Amino acid sequence: MLQPREKRPPALRNRPDFECIALLLQGGGALGAYQGGVYQALWEAELEPDWVAGISIGAINAAIIAGNPREARVERLRAFWELVTGGPLGRWADGFEALQVKGNDARSLFNQMSASYALVGGAPGFFTPRVPPPWLYPTGAKEATSYYDTKDLKATLERLVDFDRINADGMRFSVGAVNVRSGNFVYFDTLTHTIRPEHVMASGALPPGFPAIEIEGEYYWDGGLVSNTPLNWVVNGPRQDTLAFQVDLWSARGEFPGNLPEVMVRQKEIQYSSRTRLNTDNFKQTQRVRCALARLLDRLPDELRDDPETEVLRSFADHKVYNIVHLIYRAKRYEGDSKDYEFSRVSMEEHWRAGYNDTVRTLRHPEVLERPHTLEGVATFDIATDGRE
Repeated sequence: MLQPREKRPPALRNRPDFECIALLLQGGGALGAYQGGVYQALWEAELEPDWVAGISIGAINAAIIAGNPREARVERLRAFWELVTGGPLGRWADGFEALQVKGNDARSLFNQMSASYALVGGAPGFFTPRVPPPWLYPTGAKEATSYYDTKDLKATLERLVDFDRINADGMRFSVGAVNVRSGNFVYFDTLTHTIRPEHVMASGALPPGFPAIEIEGEYYWDGGLVSNTPLNWVVNGPRQDTLAFQVDLWSARGEFPGNLPEVMVRQKEIQYSSRTRLNTDNFKQTQRVRCALARLLDRLPDELRDDPETEVLRSFADHKVYNIVHLIYRAKRYEGDSKDYEFSRVSMEEHWRAGYNDTVRTLRHPEVLERPHTLEGVATFDIATDGRE
């Protein structure tokens, strides 16, 4: 078991005063180990989610969390990430400390080598290159539509995830995908679906790398093609006081690029960050209107309370409150635009540690877990931008 360097978060004596604790996991390939570190810190603080929602690699992490008893979740997350970073080059991490001393250039070269290996050899228990390659298959064949085969991922999910547990009446589980034919974004949710490995795989089927996944006669691709974060699905769902941990693997903010490789990095970050802050700001504004409307309706004279127009307005109004805690991976300059498919063990450990440490630092601030007192009933927190250590 990884032992992060930061002091562990204290276990909570009482659950925070929210009806729902939600864990929202963005897509980002190999960067998803950051989410494992976040969950470990939440687990140690006894902040267990009532609802876990994910996109792409976030869907896989979400399935492992929801599909295991509490005592096994961190261990199973570690098992997955040690498996997919267990290739020949991935295991070079054992003697890597000396290379790190030589600076970012050496580390950047190593990361490029590791990413190149993943392109050529795949990742154990996750995906393998098609042999023969897709252009040697006839048009219309499934094998002609992707560079990699993901059948190993299905076997991995079946081994690490108890899908009967996911579908039991417990933690709510949601993963997003895109219907290939209609282009519509859909959520596979335990309130409406019986979740199987195919639903998780569909959420992470990013073309043209991975093939579309068939579910009930329709084919689905990675939800990140439309939206790489499940934030809107959760906050616009059933209205309830919610403490949401939004775990993003791509930062919308960054420095102006100075060369073409940096341009490619910045493009990916902007594309896959899914405008999380814009969505949060829009939600704040909407919630402000809902709260103001609820206060006005409470002051209506009796003769107007049962008016049909009042009932329409009442369906929109509410007094619910939301804390949205942003935990965003901040990439190192040496990682480059291949960071989402660089499956080395040393990078995995770094990502995991970063998620753990960011969460520990965030949980040191008690206001993160307290009900907000703002006009709109929404408070947001981000250790990188609001002065947290």
